Amino acid sequence: MALMVLLSTMSFTVEEHFCGDFLVDVSIIGNVDSCNMESETSEMNNCCKDEVYHIEGQDTLQKKSSDDLSLSQQKIILSFAISYQTIFVDIDVEKEFYTDFSPPDIPQDYQVLFQSFLI
Repeated sequence: MALMVLLSTMSFTVEEHFCGDFLVDVSIIGNVDSCNMESETSEMNNCCKDEVYHIEGQDTLQKKSSDDLSLSQQKIILSFAISYQTIFVDIDVEKEFYTDFSPPDIPQDYQVLFQSFLI
């Protein structure tokens, strides 16, 4: 949450340098490097251009309370919180393993009784 507040209040500048239609350099911090076309003829000087975009962050933060939310918005937030909580519930499953378990006594031999033998 703190990172979101920091990024929304921060302002920065993006500088781009074009030679003709090709992007040569982009800089967020500092100045862009030129392509040294300015030192040659005046015709080449016209093909290079710099574009600067200044992105302003907000100066004031708005605080909202739960009283500002409508009843339908409160229901949506409540249902989201309950469903999110039930997704991550740890279910303790206790498995009982019997180490000293002997098979039940069979009074008759069913293979002989039904005459079904594995070949």
